[in-house]
Amino acid sequence: MAGPEWADSLLLGGIVLLGSSVQWLTGMGFALVAVPALVLLLGPAQGVVLANCAAGAISMVGLAGGWRRVRLRAMVPLCVAAACTVPAGTWLARRLPEPVLLAFMGALVTAAVTLVMRGARVPALRGGGGAVAAGAVGGFMNSAAGVGGPPLSLYAVNAGWTVREFVPNAMFYGVVVNVFSVAANGIPRLSAPVWALAVTGMVAGGVIGRALAQRVPEKRARMLVLGLALVGGLTTLGKGLWGL
Repeated sequence: MAGPEWADSLLLGGIVLLGSSVQWLTGMGFALVAVPALVLLLGPAQGVVLANCAAGAISMVGLAGGWRRVRLRAMVPLCVAAACTVPAGTWLARRLPEPVLLAFMGALVTAAVTLVMRGARVPALRGGGGAVAAGAVGGFMNSAAGVGGPPLSLYAVNAGWTVREFVPNAMFYGVVVNVFSVAANGIPRLSAPVWALAVTGMVAGGVIGRALAQRVPEKRARMLVLGLALVGGLTTLGKGLWGL
């Protein structure tokens, strides 16, 4: 690869490493941190599908040790609703001009992060109906913008879940919604060396994230993730608006 292309590939590996570390540290957050940067580096279509692949793979590995704590009664309506809205998100993303799509993605990430940071209490996100609503919005956001976690976070806040309860359920949701999103959006078209860097970033990020999880206070880690996501969302929004 040429110099600039190699530099972009190393940057991509670093973004995946950071997102993977965050995912292992907090239970979710790969997309929030990585999607804005991947979209700016690869473009909206390839950035989103790479995020779908990576987040799904990380969630699958993470779920192996905690699947017994998954709340299927809540997760089944969440995942079914998400599966129903994934095609709509894919359809919309394929038809929007790139500047509009960038602005749309940036606005979604910024709004979602703001709501999660405020710990918004939404009565509609409780019980079975709340699970369906959160899943439907999450599936649409995941396939359109690669960011499907915030609706699940808001549902968990309103359901009163602890972090210990949230993490395995977030991993379960991440596997299901990203499988559907990859099926709808396809596999990213990357060269073999770039794929190798992305996989290396995922593995290294997992090692770093698991090590940090024992040392970094949960509240501080969460605020760091949300802060990075907010900066990325605003940057993507700004680039989209600049291109209009």
